[in-house]
Amino acid sequence: MNTSRQGETPVELVERMRMAIDAHDLEGLVGCFTTDYLNETPVHPSRGFRGRDQVRRNWQQIFAGIPDVSARVVRVAADSATAWSEWELSGTRRDGSTFCMRGVAIYGVRDSLASWCRFYLEPVDEGGTHIDVATRDVVTGPAGPTADREVTA
Repeated sequence: MNTSRQGETPVELVERMRMAIDAHDLEGLVGCFTTDYLNETPVHPSRGFRGRDQVRRNWQQIFAGIPDVSARVVRVAADSATAWSEWELSGTRRDGSTFCMRGVAIYGVRDSLASWCRFYLEPVDEGGTHIDVATRDVVTGPAGPTADREVTA
């Protein structure tokens, strides 16, 4: 299925994706991607994939597991063939727990469809570690020294 809207700008494509998510319109959302779409997830390389069939499988699971999922585009900037977009996806899982992901998706656009993406959305960690501990863990690894010491930048 190709629901490309010829002449649509990359910003308009991002908005069409957001509207399809909010409407839980699986076909409309899948139609925003080329058949040879490439998704790269640099922080989790094994999660990368090719093809809109995986887009469909991903969003079928999301719509089924988070029936009230909604999307917010926090910011978007674009040139003629690329959209840099900051997203927040939120809702409630079937077990009643809160779902929230935030991050950036950079889309390459061809013929008014997303042809590739570098995907940086992650689940929000509200109860995460303090910045000093997080910085130390990045530097030493989580199993590194645990002596009480300050990390300064």
